[in-house]
Amino acid sequence: MSPTILGVLVLSLTAAVVLFGYFRSRRRRPFPAYGWLGIIAFLGSEFLLLLRVSPIDYYFVPLACSSYILLVDAAVLTLTGRSRLHSAPFTFARLVALSVPLYLVFEGYNLRIQNWIWVGVPQPRFAAILVYVWNCAAVFPALFETSDLVQAILPPLPGKPWKVPPPVEYLFIFGGAACLILPLVLPVKIAAYLFGFVWVGFLFFLDPINRRLGLPSVLGDLSEGFRRRVYGFLLSGWICGILWEFWNFWAPSKWRYNIPFLQVPKLFEMPVAGFLWFLPFSLECFVMYVTASWLAGWLRRVR
Repeated sequence: MSPTILGVLVLSLTAAVVLFGYFRSRRRRPFPAYGWLGIIAFLGSEFLLLLRVSPIDYYFVPLACSSYILLVDAAVLTLTGRSRLHSAPFTFARLVALSVPLYLVFEGYNLRIQNWIWVGVPQPRFAAILVYVWNCAAVFPALFETSDLVQAILPPLPGKPWKVPPPVEYLFIFGGAACLILPLVLPVKIAAYLFGFVWVGFLFFLDPINRRLGLPSVLGDLSEGFRRRVYGFLLSGWICGILWEFWNFWAPSKWRYNIPFLQVPKLFEMPVAGFLWFLPFSLECFVMYVTASWLAGWLRRVR
């Protein structure tokens, strides 16, 4: 089976599960107008991509992702009566603003490791910068909005508290620091195999610190038996990952992978093994956003 057909099947199954969860959940409000706008913009961008209408085809990935964010935010609003864009637009704007520098951290690591490259970059330079920044700005909002939707449709998740003792937290911090330092100091030929370290390094390094600061954290949630947010972000990583790769596959302006191992099998252009990293990556984005928001003075300690 070709990577494209397999990818479409996996995407279709994922979408079917999410839609089933949405329609079986109780909706508190009618679907808002901006959600329909998201649907129209998404379908319109797909149609114009098929026709190769410029410059829409070069901006397809960030345009599709932005339309998706409107759609998912509207779905969350119908299920919970609240959503990030509708109920807290200024906080949502902060999420968009922080998404750019935080995602550029990963792009910075990639400058050395070269696990992916950008191709088909539009001209002139301003257009290239616009599509690049727009892509970065949509990453965190897509993950957070999808997590909100998943949490809204998940069934009850009872569980016992899972407390991590302080010595283990210190091990997490030092282990996370090692994951972030090794790709920078080892020879490039070795570091190219270690990008997965970066996709978990900030999670292990920052989350115990966030917990000790009294900020929202994965360890804090688990210690209270609250699993919904953890599962929400894990599944958000998978959903957004398969969507990003689907959009990227058809776009003329895209990223291509240069991963030196586990190249097959693939879904679209991404090796299947690479999709597994989207799960912790989503949690890592949550942890990084919490830390950055606190440093910016936008988030206060909860205790």
